[in-house]
Amino acid sequence: MDVTYPDEVSVRAHTALHVVKGAAVWVLGEGARWTAGTFVEGGHGRLTLKFERKPTPEEISKIEEEANRCVERDLRIEVLELERGEAESRFGDLMYDLFPVPADVRILRVVLIRDVDGNIWNVNACNKSHTESTGRVGRIALGDVRFRPSRGTLEIPFDVSTTP
Repeated sequence: MDVTYPDEVSVRAHTALHVVKGAAVWVLGEGARWTAGTFVEGGHGRLTLKFERKPTPEEISKIEEEANRCVERDLRIEVLELERGEAESRFGDLMYDLFPVPADVRILRVVLIRDVDGNIWNVNACNKSHTESTGRVGRIALGDVRFRPSRGTLEIPFDVSTTP
């Protein structure tokens, strides 16, 4: 089932969650791959990752730079509907977050973004609406990144430009 947003800018902001997550993993490494929470409202979003430290200002700048480079590349966003077993066979636990997909869900919608070299930029089981390509997201500006040591989480807020 496709969960839709009330407006186009929210769809772009949701898609930006996938772009920012790919950038965070690219910059911070595999330790940043587990999503603990997401939020989208209009052109604003927040990605919360399980992570053990606050990134340096240079790393935060690099995440924003890589996210916008992904947008500039205008990468195709594939939405695959796969039997759960096939999806797990192809992508393993890479497609899951810390909030589980209910066990009774047998068909998964898997969002897949491949970089220009064919490597996976981001893959997630996700039932939300997405843009057709990363270029439709628009410019991404990160806000004040917050590390919560007691929770072991990293909150990455962002805004997408008003026009793609």
